Amino acid sequence: MKRLILRFAVAAAAAVTVVAAAAPLASATARSGTLQVNKECSHYDGNPGSYCTFYSSNVDWAPVGTNILYLQPESNSSDAILDPPGPGNNKAFGHCNLPDGLNGTCVFSGGTGKFTHFHATITVSWLGDPNFLDYHWEGPYSFSPQQ
Repeated sequence: MKRLILRFAVAAAAAVTVVAAAAPLASATARSGTLQVNKECSHYDGNPGSYCTFYSSNVDWAPVGTNILYLQPESNSSDAILDPPGPGNNKAFGHCNLPDGLNGTCVFSGGTGKFTHFHATITVSWLGDPNFLDYHWEGPYSFSPQQ
């Protein structure tokens, strides 16, 4: 019986050691990929409080329902806040520049909560329907503090 308990204790200690050694490696691995979303801008009118909303998304950190608030909506070059739905203070900060008012780039760097180490360079493309202000966003992102 003592041998069985001793074997169990040794096996448990070995398992804890393996998990403890692997944990820093898992947390040090950068989450990255390519963001692909579509957004609609029926609430964007060029006035303060203007925003757009994601209606499709390939990432869980910015799901359908995420809002993009524009801080200088009267301009084609505006600071922007990515604000996903749900609890917590999780916002990404960036700047969007659409020289022709329809196509351009958004660059995000940092934020609050889960977006502290967020980086993204997004190509913005108008989807072309003159009846709707729908856009496609696509580009690389990373949650790495090393950028």
